[in-house]
Amino acid sequence: MLFGALEAGGTKMVMAIGNENGEIINQITIPTETPDITMPNILQYFKDKNISALGVGSFGPIDLDKNSPTYGHITSTPKLAWANYNIVGTLNQVLNIPIGFDTDVNASALGEATWGCMKGLSSGIYITIGTGIGVGVYMNGELLHGMLHPEAGHILLSKHPMDSFKGVCPYHPNCFEGLASGPAIEMRWNQKAFELVDKLEVWDLEAYYIAQGIVNYILTISPHKIVLGGGVMHQEQLFPLIHKYVSTLLNGYIKAPQLTNLETYIVPPSLKDNQGIMGCIQLAKNATSLCVN
Repeated sequence: MLFGALEAGGTKMVMAIGNENGEIINQITIPTETPDITMPNILQYFKDKNISALGVGSFGPIDLDKNSPTYGHITSTPKLAWANYNIVGTLNQVLNIPIGFDTDVNASALGEATWGCMKGLSSGIYITIGTGIGVGVYMNGELLHGMLHPEAGHILLSKHPMDSFKGVCPYHPNCFEGLASGPAIEMRWNQKAFELVDKLEVWDLEAYYIAQGIVNYILTISPHKIVLGGGVMHQEQLFPLIHKYVSTLLNGYIKAPQLTNLETYIVPPSLKDNQGIMGCIQLAKNATSLCVN
C-alpha cells in the first residue's frame, strides 16, 4: 500500500510517496509560494501516484477541530497569502482520498515516535528551531490537541540580564521564537547563524534561551524524551551548552532517571531529517485506519 506525505513548511513544501513501513520511495521539494502557484504543483505530484491516503503536516496555526466549519484550514498565519486557506479541502476536492492533518512539528514528533528515537515511549516532544520555533507533543501514545494545538514556540521567557535585543516576534517581545529563532540570531548579531559558528557568545546565549524553554516543557509536560531539530540545531556545539543550562535551571528539583544523563534525554533527530515526512506517512496510515473503522 502506498501513502502520500506532504510536509508543508513556510519556506518549502516536501512531497513524498512512502509505504506502510515508513520507507520513502520518491521525494521532491518545491518552494512555498502563494497557494495559486504552489497548490497546483502539489496536486499534480500526487494525482497519479495511486496513493491510498495522504498525510499533511502543515505550518500553522491550523484548525484541527473536525466539528469546526474551518477544519483543515491554515488560519492566522503571518504568511498572509495562506491565511484562512482551506488546504485539506483543496487537496480532498481533487484527490478524494482520506487525509490525515496536523501541524508540521506534530508530524515530526509522530515520525520519531513511530520509527525514531521516541519509539516505545509513551511521551516525548519534538522542538524545531529554525525560521520559527515550534513544538510537537506526543503524549500517552498520541499527538496532543486541545482547544487548538501546542503553540509552545511562543512561551514567554525571562531575558538574559545582558541581552538588550527586542525580539523578532510581532506579538510578544520576549517569547521563545522571538528571542531564539534563526531570524532572531541574525538580527541580534547582524550575521546569519552559519557565519557565527566560532562565536561562543552567540551559542551560549542561544543555549540559555533554548534551555529555558526546555525546562518549562519538562515542568509542564514531563516528556520521556526531547528531540531538538531545525536549522539552528545543525550547530551541534549547542547540545552540551543546552545540557549545562538545563541542569543549572532545574537545580535538582526534578528527580527522574532520564535527567541523570541529559545527553541521552535531550537529543538530535534520529531519522536523517526525514522525521517530518515520515510522520506524514504515519498520519496517512492513521487516516486510512479511521476510514476502515
